[in-house]
Amino acid sequence: MTYRALLLCALLAATPAFASESAHWSYGGEGGPDHWGDLDPAFAACKDGRMQSPIDLGAANERATVQVQVSYKPVPLTVLHNGHTVQFNVDNGSAITLAGISYKLLQVHFHTPSEHKDHGVSYPLEAHFVHKSDQGALAVIGVLFKPGAPSKALEPLLAHLPTTQTPPVTYDKASMHFEGLLPAKRQLVRYMGSLTTPPCSEGVNWMVMQDTMTASQAQIDQLAKAMGDNARPLQAPDHRLIVAPK
Repeated sequence: MTYRALLLCALLAATPAFASESAHWSYGGEGGPDHWGDLDPAFAACKDGRMQSPIDLGAANERATVQVQVSYKPVPLTVLHNGHTVQFNVDNGSAITLAGISYKLLQVHFHTPSEHKDHGVSYPLEAHFVHKSDQGALAVIGVLFKPGAPSKALEPLLAHLPTTQTPPVTYDKASMHFEGLLPAKRQLVRYMGSLTTPPCSEGVNWMVMQDTMTASQAQIDQLAKAMGDNARPLQAPDHRLIVAPK
């Protein structure tokens, strides 16, 4: 499959469904990832899908320069805890452009540890930026974080971090600058995958930044304590086209 064909697949993919509340799922025990596909018929892709996420980025089998244009605006902090992750909701016109198609930013959430790995290496934190086009296609940017210098962009969230399940709360005097969570160099690994939570719907355009970001160990620990271990295990590449930077 050529890179051009990959883009065509992205345009023709069925609209993925977001996480369902029809069945209880978790990250461990009888409701954990090994059992997601059996919890609800709507979750069948979690077991039977062939384009599942996350993957090891070291499985890349093609080289190309993928251009993504990012246009994020500062937004008042609106944060919730859905029982699985801490999440920002966004509705301010922030967007990305990929292959000439605009995808609006819907939400940003986190996983501890990272869901994607790079040549077998796991990171303590991963951020997911979830976007949707007017045609219903999803595009997700993943950013891996390693311990290091504190993340200034995370400070507003950590100052108002919910530690238990809560509905969305808006803090008008606190603002989030999402571009501060992205590396300066926007080289990325691109592949077609799925949601990493039930119903594991496929047809998701995945872009994982090659360069990592840093957060202090204290910041990472604070997020990990609030969310717990919420990373889905790696999924098989299944001969998919996985495009890494040249």
